[in-house]
Amino acid sequence: MTTTQANQTPSTTTPAAMKSLAVANVFVFTNDTEASLSFYRDTLGCAVHTDVTNGNFRWVTLTPPTQPELEITVHNYTGGGSIPMSDSDAEALHDLLAKGLLAALIFNVDDVDAVFEHVQASGAEVLQEPADQFYGVRDCAFRDPVGNMVRFKQDLPADRVPAQPSDWQE
Repeated sequence: MTTTQANQTPSTTTPAAMKSLAVANVFVFTNDTEASLSFYRDTLGCAVHTDVTNGNFRWVTLTPPTQPELEITVHNYTGGGSIPMSDSDAEALHDLLAKGLLAALIFNVDDVDAVFEHVQASGAEVLQEPADQFYGVRDCAFRDPVGNMVRFKQDLPADRVPAQPSDWQE
């Protein structure tokens, strides 16, 4: 396996106008805003930043405790034409969401095992118990109440990184 460390500072070739580029929002689809809100707010401890309703359309943005500048936008795709799509597209989206095959959120944490115990106690579906990975993290995974994959990871010290599995393809 080949890994590359990302440069932590903007490249000298980055145009000046782009040096302040930062992620502001990430979108999480839902078909049950209240269930999603409960998970991200009550279980994960995110703070509600914005809660907007326009007829049947609603979205809520939440911020993680250590990143108040990053908004996780819980977006209900079923609400009143919020996303123009055919019935068959809505069904396909629903199926992909239920299977956890849309985007995943991955959170950095200080103690994966403690987070695992906390999230598991909430009743969230466990996809992967905490495990040390050969790519340098200890991680675990859950599904949120509507099916989105949510992962938690912490960096491993170099002396705890396991060997790459022999069946891993490069």
